[in-house]
Amino acid sequence: MPKTKVAIIGSGNIGTDLMFKVMRLSDSLEMGVMVGIDPASDGLARAQRLGIETTAEGVDGLLASAQFDDIEVVFDATSAGAHRANDAALRPHGKLLIDLTPAAIGPYVVPVVNLAEQESSSNVNMVTCGGQATIPIVAAVSAVVPVHYAEIVASIASKSAGPGTRANIDEFTETTSAAISQVGGAARGKAIIILNPAEPPMIMRDTVLVVTDRLDDAAREAVAAAVAAQVEAVAGYVPGYRLKQDVQFTDEGDELDLLLPEDRRSGSYTKVTVFLEVAGAAMYLPEYAGNLDIMTSAALRTAEHLVAARKAVLA
Repeated sequence: MPKTKVAIIGSGNIGTDLMFKVMRLSDSLEMGVMVGIDPASDGLARAQRLGIETTAEGVDGLLASAQFDDIEVVFDATSAGAHRANDAALRPHGKLLIDLTPAAIGPYVVPVVNLAEQESSSNVNMVTCGGQATIPIVAAVSAVVPVHYAEIVASIASKSAGPGTRANIDEFTETTSAAISQVGGAARGKAIIILNPAEPPMIMRDTVLVVTDRLDDAAREAVAAAVAAQVEAVAGYVPGYRLKQDVQFTDEGDELDLLLPEDRRSGSYTKVTVFLEVAGAAMYLPEYAGNLDIMTSAALRTAEHLVAARKAVLA
């Protein structure tokens, strides 16, 4: 069966890493056009050496490409503001847009949680790296017991944060917080990102803190099992994703009331804490850039699934 052609807008770290994943890992997708705005970018230079069509004219260059009609999927690895303009330019052409920015024009997608629900969407949002790493855990706990509050802290190497990430810090926290509730199932969500300047650079680490009603031993075992199963599921497409230690349970009292919506307050809770680590696959980026690796891995999995779903409808 012929592969589906894709274009990538954004020739920076994320877009270039995604290009290598499409070429090396996908059985159903193939590179069509690599799109950038800087003619001197390393991503465009690498694509050219690999025989891939490139343009430094942004989305206008993609629209002018002789391959454009054959492109079915467009990954956008630019910035939130640029994605809004790219979406407006591409929407009339019926392409499937996979948005790796925090723009969130389309619905949030976390592959192990809600990918099947978005098969009819034409623009899907990959939330953020912190969201891709932590929302599966919130959802796993939420599938066992109601989650009243969830807070995530994503700590990434400063060297792995490019200009797009740095320009979109506010959007990162807002988008991730919203997705913790909408996808993860928490009544209230909060997200924090830390750019760690340590040398040598540290790999991505994430802390997930979840507040539930007071849990007995059976419920704790069920939550721990659900988290372990979810980690294994994510590791199926992000091999460097893993638990750092056993799930932690701490009983708490009314000191947590102010974190919760008023209708969820009981004064008797269990705090569930999960520590995660994400090492990158080092196809283009260093191992410490697990934050970017989990985004490109999730985007690839999402595109492959949605393309297959579209073809199944047409068959």
